[in-house]
Amino acid sequence: MSQPASLFVSDLRLTPYWWERTPRPEIAERPLPGTTEVLIIGSGFTGLSAALQTARAGRKTLIIDAEAAGFGCSTRNGGQISTSVKPGFGALAPRVGAERAVGIIREGMNSLAWVGDFVARERIDCDFRVAGRFHAAHSPRQFAMLAQRLGTGPQGLRAEVELIPRSEQRREIGTDAYFGGALYRRYAAIDPGRFHQGMLERARAAGAEVVPHCPATAIAREGRGFRVATPRGVISTREVVVATNGYTGGLTPWLRRRVIPIGSYIIATEPIPSETMARLMPGNRIVSDTRKVVYYYRTSPDGRRILFGGRVSLNETDARVSGPLLHREMVRIFPELADIRITHSWSGFIAYSFDELMHIGCHDGVWYAMGYCGSGVGMAGYLGMRLGQQLLGRKEGRTAFDDVAFETRPLYRGNPWFLAPSVMYYRWHDRFGR
Repeated sequence: MSQPASLFVSDLRLTPYWWERTPRPEIAERPLPGTTEVLIIGSGFTGLSAALQTARAGRKTLIIDAEAAGFGCSTRNGGQISTSVKPGFGALAPRVGAERAVGIIREGMNSLAWVGDFVARERIDCDFRVAGRFHAAHSPRQFAMLAQRLGTGPQGLRAEVELIPRSEQRREIGTDAYFGGALYRRYAAIDPGRFHQGMLERARAAGAEVVPHCPATAIAREGRGFRVATPRGVISTREVVVATNGYTGGLTPWLRRRVIPIGSYIIATEPIPSETMARLMPGNRIVSDTRKVVYYYRTSPDGRRILFGGRVSLNETDARVSGPLLHREMVRIFPELADIRITHSWSGFIAYSFDELMHIGCHDGVWYAMGYCGSGVGMAGYLGMRLGQQLLGRKEGRTAFDDVAFETRPLYRGNPWFLAPSVMYYRWHDRFGR
């Protein structure tokens, strides 16, 4: 399918906007250690956060990655931070019990608070701000359902939220494409590239060694530990942590059967006139909507661009194809952006789970945390921290997610053959405002 070239600037980048300010780090190649105490596979938020715990506790910690450090979705996302847990109390309680449901929802609230505390404590320059999220209703029916949900659930578990009718929504967003929404005042925004870089620097300063471009190809038991094969040699280690989330592959078949990789696509616009930005994003909020096939967007940290993301195809596609489709949806919401071009178009893989919950634990001696369901900006670092604490045997590492069954489905081996029909079905629901 041909696309109108005029939508792209001449020097279009097919890499994340965040990499302009913070390119993927160049880490000098060193001989691969033959032994370590803790080997972490994956250098995103989960792996680095776990490494901070183990390295600062004095454990010899090695992080390896098949690509550059932070190449995956830790630096490819939209930089929105929420309370992370998608199912509400009403959906969770029948599945896991009321007490566990309360605990899980609190973990989501803890993850939001953790990011702000971590950034302040570690003094990471990453444009963190409590922006507030406007969660827009794409139909009158969805607004009514949103209002109903906000009034349910145990006291103390309700986020600081304000219901905003359509008649007042232009104080938050300059469009009539929605039918009101909810403003979650404590939700936050961050530059995920800078956040990752800060976490990487602190993990290395704590003594963790990071080896990029070194994929793990096999994991085998060896006495009380493991032997992990790589193209650069074999590593003997006491503990193995798998922190691969949406990039989990054949190395760990048990985990691969339990996460669903889904491509999410984002564009960044060229600079937009300040008076236009003031009309379109007057509250400078982060934004999402009630669609099942959700769109999410925000201003860039300097307030000059809009970063607009979502899923725009049934199957995975090229960023040159997804870019114009995202632009079309952005213009549907903000018609006056029709002539604004795209400077960056990229994608990354998130990981969904079958129960829409994130999971943490240890299977056959291998530690893991993953399945963030599109909420990894806050939850990945938080659960990475808890995972490191669990590995160290610390009681504060316990979470409400512990021992929640990590489900799979018959015939699923990691290839989400059902994704295209699912997207088609959910789009049908979205089209009719369901």
